[in-house]
Amino acid sequence: MTTFDPVAATAAHLAALSPAQVAKAVAYTQGGHWLILGEWLVSIAIAVILIRSGLLVKLRAGVEAKGPKPVLAGLVVFLVYGLLSGFLSLPWDAYAHWWREGQYGLTSQPFGGWLIEELIKTVIGTVLSILFLLALYALIRRAPKTWWLWSGGLVAGFFVVVMVLGPIAIEPLFNTYKPAPPGLVRDTVVTMAKQVGVPSDKIYIYDGSKQSNRYTANVSGVFGSARVAMSDVMFKKGADVAEVRGVVGHEMGHYVHQHAWWLLAGQIVLALAGFWLVNALFPVAAKLLGAKGVTGIADPAGIPVLMAVLATISVLGTPLSSSLTRVAEADADHFSVTHFNEPDGLAKALVKTAEYRAPNPSEIEEVFFYDHPSVGHRVRTAMDYKAAHYDAVVAQEAKDAEASQALATGR
Repeated sequence: MTTFDPVAATAAHLAALSPAQVAKAVAYTQGGHWLILGEWLVSIAIAVILIRSGLLVKLRAGVEAKGPKPVLAGLVVFLVYGLLSGFLSLPWDAYAHWWREGQYGLTSQPFGGWLIEELIKTVIGTVLSILFLLALYALIRRAPKTWWLWSGGLVAGFFVVVMVLGPIAIEPLFNTYKPAPPGLVRDTVVTMAKQVGVPSDKIYIYDGSKQSNRYTANVSGVFGSARVAMSDVMFKKGADVAEVRGVVGHEMGHYVHQHAWWLLAGQIVLALAGFWLVNALFPVAAKLLGAKGVTGIADPAGIPVLMAVLATISVLGTPLSSSLTRVAEADADHFSVTHFNEPDGLAKALVKTAEYRAPNPSEIEEVFFYDHPSVGHRVRTAMDYKAAHYDAVVAQEAKDAEASQALATGR
């Protein structure tokens, strides 16, 4: 009888990381926690600058000089606010999302390419934000006491539209998605998709290395826009058939278990709580920030105050939002190993993600900051599965080893 030790197997997988790699991952990850605070401080600073300038109040007053024009006033104010916010946050974004990523070897993208993409994101974000804010402020005007309660439906509709449009209209602006070429990888993923009821006609490889050196894949979209997409980084870092099955199986778990929808439900609950707090705290925040000329929460010129309150609530709610996502990620791991018998393939892939997510954080750090279970926990869970289903896993490993050999030799 073969004895399999999941503790020793977990240690063996994690031993693929050198002490230097672990130290680098810890530094990057813990530095990322401080970025949350930095992001909040930048948001507050931008709010203070725009409020103290009085520009948005003047714009609103100018539009409504000859009578109330709430929609037009909101359109003008939100447009200026979105563009100025994007401009003022650009130095921080360049540091946090380009320079720092490059320092840790997680991107090879030139600054010019990053900047162009950031400008595109700003334009898209501004347009979407204007539409959302116009609807939100219409709710505030029509139901000044209960608007926050109706905001859940607005958030839901907004997110659904973004999920549908993402793969069709937004993601192709930044990357080239090509159908996976005929061969072993595509055949493997097609077979997996058919096995669990995932659309098998939309399997893509995209040039993710253009922006990031992170090892990743995803299932995005809903309804007819859903697709499986693998970053070319996976293959540049030597993903074999077992890893493809483990990683793609995880992403298929998100699709089959409808994680997008119940994460949306969780976000709606968080949004309701957040907007309720915004409604209660807006007068206090407006006073603290010195929002002179802002007539109340329904005044579009008060948008910096509203965003400052939301930013504060978002920071304080990080453990809740992270935990919500972490549960879905753990469930997707479970789906992968139970449906495709690839605990070692998944574990090997997870270890490659440890370069941007320290593998063994403290329990408190993981609960507060990790939106995925730690690599150490995920690998151990996979090894526990292998211990409980050893014969089936070994049989699958033998098939994958043969397939990987065929892939490596081009047969």
